[in-house]
Amino acid sequence: SSGRTSFYEQYGVIRDVLQNHLTEALMFLTMELPANVSRAEEVLQSKLQAFQSLRGLEKNSAVLGQYQAYASQVQEELQKPQDYISTTPTFAGVLIHSDSLRWEGVPFLLTSGKALDERVGYVRVLFKNRAYCTQSETLRDAEHSQCKAKQIIFYIGHGVLNMPAVLVSRNLFRPVMPEGTWREAAGQSDLHIFGQPLSDYYVYSPVKERDAYSVLISNIYHARKDFFITTENLLASWGFWTPLLESISHQPLRLYPGGVENQHLLDFEMVSGEVAFTLAEPVELLNPNRLMPSDYRTIQSKFRQSPLVSAWSEELISHLASDIEKTASRTVAQSGQFHLALSGGSSPVVLFQRLARHHYAFPWKHTHIWLVDERCVPLTDTESNFFSLHNHLLQNVRVPYFNVHPMPVHLNQRLCVEEDAGTELYAKEIMALVANASFDLVLLGVGTDGHTASLFPRSENGLEGAQTVVLTESPVKPHQRMSLSLPLINKARQVFVLVLGKGKHDITTLLSRVGHEPRKWPISGVSPSSGQLVWYVDYEALLG
Repeated sequence: SSGRTSFYEQYGVIRDVLQNHLTEALMFLTMELPANVSRAEEVLQSKLQAFQSLRGLEKNSAVLGQYQAYASQVQEELQKPQDYISTTPTFAGVLIHSDSLRWEGVPFLLTSGKALDERVGYVRVLFKNRAYCTQSETLRDAEHSQCKAKQIIFYIGHGVLNMPAVLVSRNLFRPVMPEGTWREAAGQSDLHIFGQPLSDYYVYSPVKERDAYSVLISNIYHARKDFFITTENLLASWGFWTPLLESISHQPLRLYPGGVENQHLLDFEMVSGEVAFTLAEPVELLNPNRLMPSDYRTIQSKFRQSPLVSAWSEELISHLASDIEKTASRTVAQSGQFHLALSGGSSPVVLFQRLARHHYAFPWKHTHIWLVDERCVPLTDTESNFFSLHNHLLQNVRVPYFNVHPMPVHLNQRLCVEEDAGTELYAKEIMALVANASFDLVLLGVGTDGHTASLFPRSENGLEGAQTVVLTESPVKPHQRMSLSLPLINKARQVFVLVLGKGKHDITTLLSRVGHEPRKWPISGVSPSSGQLVWYVDYEALLG
């Protein structure tokens, strides 16, 4: 609507509707019912717990659009120049998952937009249908046919019904509504809701309709805090939405004409944990001057005499995840098992998420997971590499429990004490299970100082010698670490090094020029004696 343009141009549809209104509806839908529904504290606590079980959003969790007339509206109302391009989305569809046991595997779609074909608000719960109807539908009482969609719709207002209502499919159950406040509504036979005649539903509407602001003010007077949000819930909400908002700030928007003309242009579908528009974008709506990431292509294909894969970070992670899966499948076919050693730090987190969500054919059942390094903190500490690995990967894939090998940093109620011989324990476990102590694949990262694993410049241990697992000192907290040694890493059949982000540009440039000097730059000492080394470096690290 005009008059709101300056506000809207700053905020867009996600901040305007999804982060607050739709998120609140989602919380009411997914929260566990507290023991005492009338205690505000318990309700708020349940909502917060529902929040904490939501899976983080990625760039591909959303589809975005902008109606065509919006740009000229902005130019006109905000006196912007003719060449001003607005990147504000006016339409968004977002796919959300919860890791709570009740909602595991259930997709939640939050959608809102301007200039669609109708103004309507609803929460629609569509149940999986387990029925299979052998005979023709006309032979049965259609109202109770088990093969029709089964759904509960909380109709908030506007749209064809133009009133708040609760609709329950007649083939699901007959709801029991609070007496005195809700009544069964007589259905208008010619109306259709989500493709079904109104007569297919039990329909209930409030006895006394009140507008939203009356309800709001009444709740303030009666101190009903459960209808509002606490600071903690607000911070949780922004914590959840901000990473998505940052990742889509430069994402191209699908242009749509508005109203009925949109037809199927904004339809989207879920594909392995992501969403994408169903139809290709019509050529006439595309912005001809828009450069897409695929327009940039890598120049070099070697780095430090080894193969180099480079791309924008998202494409790079996708490529790396596929290469790990191919290596795993090939190795399992050859030897029956796959020994994978993974590094800690922030770079692999996106990779772990990718592997967990998009690689259903990965041979997890035959994979052993080892750690390249660990911080000397309890495994349940958020600083622990194992904690991060568990959070982002292990709890979402089916790796047999006995194939997971955390580093024994916590023995005899103390951390990384030499005489507890944690390093020898891990070395023995590797010798017992990994043929020739030669891992099938080791994934490494690089620090800005050139460290890799937990092998730091001028490290006393681990850069040479016979020890395979060592205790080391990090210049940053937590200082004590356990790490695989460089000689052990170099026995691996394959080593992949992942380097992401602008912050790594200087060290990447330096590494492209220096030789084998592990005491100065431990990563420069990585060169598998009979295996292959591959570098995965994103454009930001490579080109700055």
